[in-house]
Amino acid sequence: MNQRARLDPAPIPFIDVAAQRRRLGRSVDEAIARVLGHCQFIMGPEVRTFEAELAAFCGARHAVGCASGTDALVLVLMALGVGPGDAVICPSFTFTATAEVVALVGATPVFADVEEASFNLDPKSLAQAVATARKLGLQPKAVIPVDLFGQPADYDRITAVAEAESLFVLDDAAQGFGATYKNRRLGALAAATATSFFPAKPLGCYGDGGAVLTDDEDLAQVMRSIRVHGEGRDKYDCVRIGFNGRLDTIQAAVLIEKLKIFPAEILARERIARRYSTGLADVATVPKLAPGSTSVWAQYTIRLAAGRRDKLAAALKPQGIPTAIYYPTPLHRQEPYQRFPVAEGGAPVSERLAEEVISLPMHAYLDEATQDRIIEAVRRALGV
Repeated sequence: MNQRARLDPAPIPFIDVAAQRRRLGRSVDEAIARVLGHCQFIMGPEVRTFEAELAAFCGARHAVGCASGTDALVLVLMALGVGPGDAVICPSFTFTATAEVVALVGATPVFADVEEASFNLDPKSLAQAVATARKLGLQPKAVIPVDLFGQPADYDRITAVAEAESLFVLDDAAQGFGATYKNRRLGALAAATATSFFPAKPLGCYGDGGAVLTDDEDLAQVMRSIRVHGEGRDKYDCVRIGFNGRLDTIQAAVLIEKLKIFPAEILARERIARRYSTGLADVATVPKLAPGSTSVWAQYTIRLAAGRRDKLAAALKPQGIPTAIYYPTPLHRQEPYQRFPVAEGGAPVSERLAEEVISLPMHAYLDEATQDRIIEAVRRALGV
C-alpha cells in the first residue's frame, strides 16, 4: 500500500443501505425465503399483510400497494378521471415525477412557488396558480403538495385554499412518509397520499415500490382495479382502462420487516439532524421545522450563498464526503415543462433555492464520529 492510499480517508456513504441490511440480518433473508417457498410472487399474501400494517402505521383506512411512487401518483389521478382540459397544481421545486404524472394522464401541470423556510408549496402561490389555470380556460382539479426532504407541507393552509377552489389534495409523501403534522402522520392528512419505497427513501425496499393511503373506500377499490389492468370480477373481466402497477410480493415481504424498525430509524434521523444543525447553524442556513411538524429527514439540506456551494462540494469530495444537489433546476425551467404555465408572480423562491441548496450524508446509521467528521470538514471548507 502506498503512502497516499494510507492517508486517503474512508469514503462515507451518502445513504448507507448496507448498514441497515446488516441490522436486519436474517429477518429479511427469512422473509424472502418464505415467498420463495410459497411461490406467490404476484399479489401474494405478504402484499395484503403489508398494506394492512402500512395503513395502521399512519392511521389511514386503506393502503393500496403499487409498483413505484410514480405509479402511486398516476393511480390517484386516473381514479379521479383527471385528463385533458384539467389543471393540477404542482410545486416547481421538486422531483420531476410530481409533474410528470399530470402530463402522462393528459392534464396540464401548473407550477406554483414554494416557501423559503420549508421548501414546500406556498399556499399563496397555489391560489395564484389556480387563477392562472382558469384564465387559460383550464379546469383546476387537484393540487399535489410535496413533503420535500421529509418535512410536511402546511396542510391547514393548503387545505383551506383547496376547499375554497374545490381541489382534490393528493399528498406526494415520497420523501416525507413517517413524518407528522400536528400530531398526525402523513397518510392520514390528505384525501390521498402517495409514497415511494425506492431503496434510498427513509422506508425503502430492495427495488421499486410504492403505495397510496386513503380513507376513501370507493377510491381505494378503483385504484386496486386500475393497478391490475382495470380488472373487475377477475383478471379477464376488464371494467376500466388500467395498467400493470402491482407491488411484487418479495418487496412487500422486505417492507414488512423494514416497517418494524422504521420508528427507531426516524428517531435516529432526528438526532442526527439536530447535531448537524447545532454544528452548522453559524456557518450556513440550516433547515428549520415548522411548529407542530416533525421530519423524517430524507435529506439534510443546507443553503449557502450562490458560488459557495460548488466550492464546498469540491472541498469535501477528496475527503470522502459526498454531497448532492436537490434540485439544480426548478421544473418550470426544464425543457419538457417550459410549455406549461406558471402561477402569476413566477417561482422566484424555487429559482433561488436551486442555486443555493446542497445536501449532506443522511441516514439512520450515521454514527457520531462520522457526523463530527462531516461537520468539521464543512466548517473548514467554509473557512471557520
